[in-house]
Formats: sequence, C-alpha cells, structure tokens
Amino acid sequence: MTKKQGKAGTVAVIAHQRKSLGGGLDELRRLLADEGVDELLWYEVPKSKKAPKQARKAVKKGADLVIVWGGDGMVQRCVDALAGSGTRVGIIPAGTANMFAKNLGIPEDLPEAVRIAFHGEDRKLDLGRVNGEHFAVMAGVGFDAEMIKDADRGLKDRMGRAAYFWTGLRHVRGELVTMQIKIDGTPWFEGEASCVLFGNVGTITGGIEAFDDARPDDGWLEVGVTTASGPIQWARTLGRMSVSRSDSSPFVRMTRARKVTVKLGRAMSYELDGGAKGTVTRLKAEVVPGGLVLRAPRPAPAEEEPSRPAPSGEKAGTGREPAVTKA
Repeated sequence: MTKKQGKAGTVAVIAHQRKSLGGGLDELRRLLADEGVDELLWYEVPKSKKAPKQARKAVKKGADLVIVWGGDGMVQRCVDALAGSGTRVGIIPAGTANMFAKNLGIPEDLPEAVRIAFHGEDRKLDLGRVNGEHFAVMAGVGFDAEMIKDADRGLKDRMGRAAYFWTGLRHVRGELVTMQIKIDGTPWFEGEASCVLFGNVGTITGGIEAFDDARPDDGWLEVGVTTASGPIQWARTLGRMSVSRSDSSPFVRMTRARKVTVKLGRAMSYELDGGAKGTVTRLKAEVVPGGLVLRAPRPAPAEEEPSRPAPSGEKAGTGREPAVTKA
C-alpha cells in the first residue's frame, strides 16, 4: 500500500487491550502508518478506568488527534478527561456497546473508522455531566443502572449485548422509589418512579431508541422519567417505544433541560454511558454545550440538516407539560 502524502501531526492512540475490531491493534498500526502520522503516542490500558490519565498525558504532549479504541465505557472515560480541551477525538468502536459511535454514523469497520478519524469533519458536540463527571450517550439512576451494574460483573464478556436483556429481566420487578425532580430550577416531577434517564443522543445503551428528539449539538439534555413497574408494564412501555414515540407511553414522561436535580427517597445505583458508578441519594445533571470536538462522518453532498425550531417550552400533549406530576 502506498503511503499517503502529507503529515497528520501528532496522533495519540488510547486502546483498551481487551477490545478488538477487524485485525486488531496490529492492523490499526498499519492503517496509521498509511496516514502519514508525524508522531505516534501509543497507550494501552487493561481497564477503561486507566484511560483518563493517558488522555491527559496525550494532551500535555500536544496531540492533535486522540483516537480512542474501545466501547462506550472507554469513550466516556476519555471524553471526561478531554472535555473542554479542544483536542480532536476519533473513535474506533471496538467494544461491546458502541452507541455513541453508532448514533454519529461511525461504523464497526476498522479501515472506515480510521478514515473518518483522519478525514471526517470536526463537530463540536455537547456532553452531559452528572455530579461532575461527563458522559457522551446517556446517564441514568434506578432500574437501568441496576441492570447495567449486574451486566458489568463479567456478564458482558460472556454474553455481549445480550447481557443487558438478561439482567433487565431480573430487575423488572424492582420497587418504585420516591423521586423529586427539578428542571432548570422548577419542580417537574414528584412521586414514585423506577428510573430517570438523561440523554445526549437518541439511541442509548442496550440499543433502545429512547430519546426521539435528541441531538448532540443542540445545547439541551433530554430527560425522561419512567413509572413502569413489573413485567407487564415494562413490556407495554418497551413495546410502545418500539413503534412510536417514547413519551406516547402512559408510563413515560419526557422533557428537555439544561440543568436537572434529582432527590431520591433512598440510595440508588447510577450509571454513565453503560458503566456503573456507585450509589447516590441526589443527582445534579447538566448539559455542557460544545464540550467535545469529534471527528465524524462528512454528510453526503445532497444531505441537508432538517430544520428544528428552537425550544420555547414543552410540547403540549406529548407528556412534556411543565407542571409538577404527583404519581
């Protein structure tokens, strides 16, 4: 293969050693050589929690592009460290769950993902932040976090994406918890619920199309609360979500916000981008507009961004009324 002319500057690779795509890291090295990289900084980590230190090191060494090799958990750890730095980020979706890449059109194809990382367009994307830590896809507290916590216990390595389905079945009978939710300082929900979700993109962990109106560059965080309990109500909720808007379910209420506070009746698990983070009794979530510079696929020449009116309140009749709900 002929080496391409021109230099790509200083490129850092932060790779999860246990994740694989295509011909693996050996093929990645060959593809990087073809791109004419001036200087390559190479960091491999055995666990995603080791990645932030390497990401910060790459920025200090002047990386023009940081390529993240792994799934959503690896990406979340890296973007948390890189948020606000202005450093370009490329994603190689090599994990069990690659929802951020999928939402942005980055395929699970190694040569194409590398091509996008070097020749795609720079997009300034929003991030979410919960209790001081950034996320790219979604965050949640309650049912979804309990499901994800169980899936993290080695189950994803054995079962892949099916781990979320399996652990979900185990938690559909979970108890409802009293929650008080404020949207941009205004009371919005008060009552019993099974989970609260915050979305930056439409399709979230587990491949669920949860947030119909989400866009990662609109300066808003999507918020959803679910009151479903038991297998019948959850089946109705997921069934309605699969054929219509999520907020068409009587067990789902949604809105958009810039800042959200959640007070829980008891300590519950929470998660960021499919990674369990511990237990809390309070959450503060907010959007970080333009917090990440990502190399994304270039749109087709004839493709135009659909117009979307600026939000001026909540949509009537879609479960987005601003009044307090008492369940």
